[in-house]
Amino acid sequence: MSPLARPPLEGLKRQLRRTRDHRSQGGEPGADSFVRETFTLERGEARVKAREWFEKYPKAAYWTQVESWRQLPGDRIEFTMRRLPSAD
Repeated sequence: MSPLARPPLEGLKRQLRRTRDHRSQGGEPGADSFVRETFTLERGEARVKAREWFEKYPKAAYWTQVESWRQLPGDRIEFTMRRLPSAD
């Protein structure tokens, strides 16, 4: 049985290098190349939305993650999803 092949990371390395270069040349502080979207949904809907993101933007390729979350009154969840804009 052969081990799973790792995805190529050259595109990601290029993108990170560009971001670092941009910052070192006086780019916006705190700016990065991630796409973020914040949602406020009922608990069940929040789980469904997070799963949609992980299915549409696989973690291995897009570094998708729940960046932050908090519980609000009424069993509502506010959360921010983060991912890379593309998987080169």
